[in-house]
Amino acid sequence: MSTSTSPEVEQSTQEPLRGARILVTGGASGLGAAIVDAAAAQGARPIVVDRQPAPEGVTGVVADLSVREEAEAAVARAAEEAGGLDAVVCAAGIDRCGELTEVAADEWERVLRVNLIGTAAVVRAALPHLLESHGRVVTVASTLGLRGAAGATAYCASKFGVIGFSRALAAELKGRVGVTTLIPGGMDTAFFDDRPEDYKPHDRSTLNRPSDVARSVLFALSQPRGCEIRELLVAGSMEDSWP
Repeated sequence: MSTSTSPEVEQSTQEPLRGARILVTGGASGLGAAIVDAAAAQGARPIVVDRQPAPEGVTGVVADLSVREEAEAAVARAAEEAGGLDAVVCAAGIDRCGELTEVAADEWERVLRVNLIGTAAVVRAALPHLLESHGRVVTVASTLGLRGAAGATAYCASKFGVIGFSRALAAELKGRVGVTTLIPGGMDTAFFDDRPEDYKPHDRSTLNRPSDVARSVLFALSQPRGCEIRELLVAGSMEDSWP
């Protein structure tokens, strides 16, 4: 007995992200840019929200995610231009290294405003659109959201917070919006370039390529409805930031 599959079902199975409207914060560089490239290669429609302009040919909205009103306005504009949203990936992140008494209070707090408060603001603003599309959220934490490190109190606090926020959000939205927490180890990006030498990786060859980590994000976004990848820990095989 033979069975047939409609062209619509076959396309959605083989190309689950084709046409998907995916908002990527921090999409102008680093991991965010790699996610944008990978999504576009699969036929998705990435939309970048970043302090820097989006790459040529990609729809973008310039915003400072440390300012809640700017984050909310950027999401609203992106959703309006795209006609809705199917997914949000919160890849924007910053760091300020140094012992607690060495980092200026404003800079320390800015890390939390971008990494944690900015993530929550973007997700909150996007939820009406994601509920309508039964979409997905991918938050980006870090292996330093699972373990503490000296000289990284702001970053650890923000990324521990992202993990807690994401787990609670997944419980809150189950069956309505998918939530995945990406927990990456170090990646070979410009993220480390402006750090003091004491806080730079000793061997960048052990770090993951952002393009490889981006594939993990697309894997989570490509799951069929009802199947959730709750957490993804992705680290280079020789990297020592985990466990």
